[in-house]
Amino acid sequence: MKDFAGKVVAITGAGSGIGRALAVEFAGRDAHLALSDIDADGLASTADLCQRANVEVATHVVDVADRAAVMAWADQVAERHDRVNLIVNNAGVTVAATAAQVTVDDFEWLMGINFWGVVHGTQAFLPHLKASGDGHVVNISSVFGLVSIPAQSTYNAAKFAVRGFSDALRMELEIERADVSVTTIHPGGIRTGIARNARLDASFSDVGGDVSTFGQEFDRIARTTPERAARQIIRSVERNRRRALIGPDAKVFDLVSRLPARFYQQVLVADGRRRLG
Repeated sequence: MKDFAGKVVAITGAGSGIGRALAVEFAGRDAHLALSDIDADGLASTADLCQRANVEVATHVVDVADRAAVMAWADQVAERHDRVNLIVNNAGVTVAATAAQVTVDDFEWLMGINFWGVVHGTQAFLPHLKASGDGHVVNISSVFGLVSIPAQSTYNAAKFAVRGFSDALRMELEIERADVSVTTIHPGGIRTGIARNARLDASFSDVGGDVSTFGQEFDRIARTTPERAARQIIRSVERNRRRALIGPDAKVFDLVSRLPARFYQQVLVADGRRRLG
């Protein structure tokens, strides 16, 4: 997919962050947009930004963890626009808790959005993408889908799962010679509100974390703006990449993931012990 003019792009989690930046960037490339988020106000703000580009913008308040809602949304998008060319499964949340103490409610909440939301979005839109004759699936994983981090076991589980699901899907589509491709995105630290909106468990402190500074620490190390991330993601679609590393820190994580696991894990263990004193 080299040209987005006139194409129909659906994006989940479009109310802020990477989703909003992608919507604005695609609008600037003359793509028509179907945007969803659970945050109606954020979604409306994104739509206002996109409509300045004089493209068609439709918004839908959708909880991606609700399979029936996502399926209905996909059908509505296809009916309104007559086709869908691209789905970006971007909606995401995070939890900071140890694997031993994370609650079932928090685990299910995160998996419902970060993993099942990707599955629902992919399966709901895939028939429409195939019918378009020029389709693409973009699934957002993370650098935490490459390397595991203490207190992020839940997030790691979802993002590793997205990676495996997307890799398998791409190969299946290639086997059947479908006119649809798949790109898995591994962002590093992107300046979004995901950390400030995280669910933080007291067990985070058991591995050297500080609940009171979690958001500030993330903001300090996040080097890439959502706008820059959006441009890199779109470039990866244009080049039909299987995987795309977003941000300079993502390249570091990718290199670390190729080392024997004990090397990077021993460093993280030592850092956690140092923080605990």
